[in-house]
Amino acid sequence: MIYLGSDHRGFVMKAKLKSLLIEWGYNYEDLGPFEYNKDDDYPDFAKLVGEKVAGEPDSRGILICGSGVGVAMTANKIEGVRAGTMFDVEQVKASVADEDINVIGLANDYSNEENNIKIVKAFLESKFSGEERHVRRVNKIKQLEK
Repeated sequence: MIYLGSDHRGFVMKAKLKSLLIEWGYNYEDLGPFEYNKDDDYPDFAKLVGEKVAGEPDSRGILICGSGVGVAMTANKIEGVRAGTMFDVEQVKASVADEDINVIGLANDYSNEENNIKIVKAFLESKFSGEERHVRRVNKIKQLEK
């Protein structure tokens, strides 16, 4: 399952991604916002996405705000979430392969729609390498959560 969330700055991009996820054959759940509100707060939606992803090991989360940083910071507060702000395809492929990220933060204000779509596609198609050194490092991150 793919969980989606944004704030008002990512609201339009999230709508576009929902159409693409259907086209690409992915199941998703939109966790809000469900209507545009210029006064909403990204932590509310990032928390919901993070909790869902943490509770379902094979799920992924896509969060969108102005910088992509706030949503990633918020999601990372939840045990089991490994979120990063993504700016290009090579970065997201490496982050999944090496750090096993399960949530991405997209920067609606600093990246264009075409680039964000490419990032999402790469995120969903990439796999964790499972290499011993990467497993060891991810396990060290998990220990910090305890």
